[in-house]
Amino acid sequence: MTAALIGSRLAAAYPDARCDLDHRSPFELLVAVVLSAQTTDARVNQVTPELFARYPDAEHLAGAEQDDVEEIISSLGLYRSKARSLTGLARALVADHDGRVPDSLDELVKLPGVGRKTANVVLGDAFGIPGITPDTHVIRVSNRLGWVHSTKPDDVERAVGALFPPGEWVVLCHRIIWHGRRCCRARTPACTACPVEDLCPSSQA
Repeated sequence: MTAALIGSRLAAAYPDARCDLDHRSPFELLVAVVLSAQTTDARVNQVTPELFARYPDAEHLAGAEQDDVEEIISSLGLYRSKARSLTGLARALVADHDGRVPDSLDELVKLPGVGRKTANVVLGDAFGIPGITPDTHVIRVSNRLGWVHSTKPDDVERAVGALFPPGEWVVLCHRIIWHGRRCCRARTPACTACPVEDLCPSSQA
């Protein structure tokens, strides 16, 4: 009951919550999510316009030189490994999926640089397939709310998923992420401005 009430308050507080990565297709979303590891969505949105202008689909990116991709995304952390993942996943998409992003978790996680969290973001936002995306904000907020007592993504995914119906999972994660960025920050949580302060065991502690 408490989880449902928290969910409804977060819905009221963040009615426009959505994925902050700019994209126009499943391919662009997949690339953007891979790029977002250990960097901000805002930084990713600064480099993807040039990247997608040069490589608008998997076929074009599959033929790219890794050095050229590295140059475009060099302002991001881990840009060399990310460039390697991008060219690798593009080639896998062309070879195994006719250049299209698969709408299957099992197939997505086979792609270079794609883990379960990335796959769930793509499934939820590109295909409307429910999934929990345990990023750093979802992990932190879920623990502070007492929904889970683990920082392992798999544990968080299972625990949060058990509290809400699958149809709410995608937008719930966006609301939690927005809440984590705007209010329940890692170092300086704004508890007095929090819409769920009275329901949060961490605030009461």
